[in-house]
Amino acid sequence: MPTPRLTLTPDVSHGPLDGAWWPRCDALELELPSLVGSLEPDPDTTVRVTVDPAEWPGTPSTVMAPGRVIAVEPTGPGGERHAISLDCGSVGRWVLLVVPPEEPAGTAARLLAAAADPENPLTAARMLALAETGRLDGAAGETD
Repeated sequence: MPTPRLTLTPDVSHGPLDGAWWPRCDALELELPSLVGSLEPDPDTTVRVTVDPAEWPGTPSTVMAPGRVIAVEPTGPGGERHAISLDCGSVGRWVLLVVPPEEPAGTAARLLAAAADPENPLTAARMLALAETGRLDGAAGETD
């Protein structure tokens, strides 16, 4: 499995996001094992992932990974679009911006960096909207 393209906030996040993940494709069953593996949960740790079904169509309710089964649940009404939530038991819980796989490398790099900024107050949807208009740089002080 290739190393995931992932950034996490150092220490504790103070914003709505704990970092960002840039998958290589939109097949969650192919991408999720390396993402979960990079967060280093114990093989005995129950891992639950919550995703927006509109962003990940046809996602199975479980994904097989080396040594574990990952439970995948859809977000409920009002859930964060363009985000994935990973609950890895005692290891931690992360809410990550999902950078679309087709995003150009430069834009993806800016999104990865901005989402890992512990002072960033923006939601995933707002960050992607700003990136689309070219106004992401300097928006960290903006409230969402």
